[in-house]
Amino acid sequence: MISRHWSRGFKLFLLFAGIFGLIAVLVSYNYTAAFDERIIHLIQSGETPALTSAAKTLSLVGSSRIVIGLSLVIMAALFLFLKHRLELLLFLWVGVTSNHLNTLLKDWFHRERPDIHRIIEETGFSFPSGHSMAAFSVYGALTFLLWRHMRSTAGRVLLVAACFLMTAAIGWSRIYLGVHYPSDVIGGYAISCAWLMLSIAGFESCRAYLKKRKK
Repeated sequence: MISRHWSRGFKLFLLFAGIFGLIAVLVSYNYTAAFDERIIHLIQSGETPALTSAAKTLSLVGSSRIVIGLSLVIMAALFLFLKHRLELLLFLWVGVTSNHLNTLLKDWFHRERPDIHRIIEETGFSFPSGHSMAAFSVYGALTFLLWRHMRSTAGRVLLVAACFLMTAAIGWSRIYLGVHYPSDVIGGYAISCAWLMLSIAGFESCRAYLKKRKK
């Protein structure tokens, strides 16, 4: 049981880590320039005051302040009301380590932010997108934890759809606002998914081990 969880999770980790590695190589050699400029132009060509306001709001939802606040609320609920201490550890682990991983990767690649058309200003390096990584990690982990306690197929579909749309919208907002290349966002999703798969595999293996010990 334990080896099965690790085997499946590790394979998914390798798959998405490989995708990130490919994107990272393309970014490093500037092979994504034409793709990035085309997508940025396509997204920003529809600029309106309403879309700008929506993008700023979505960007705020994916910011560290909101993500940390949401994480604290979820962790309190998991610990105080649901008594899911192991799930609390998974959520905490994914949120904290994902943030540190993003910092390490940005310092490693040193990619400057786009200067085509910035609607807002941001500091720091560009690749991979911190907002995209935070959104995918936190909302992805939350989706997994809620999925485990839902029995309705329709509810699960809506849950996954809501997570996908929220994460995609936050990524779109960063491109629209001119502070990230599309390859930053895609790379952020890929490495976050890889890390989340590995973390979930560890969680499931630990849970199976503890369950076996109780028998």
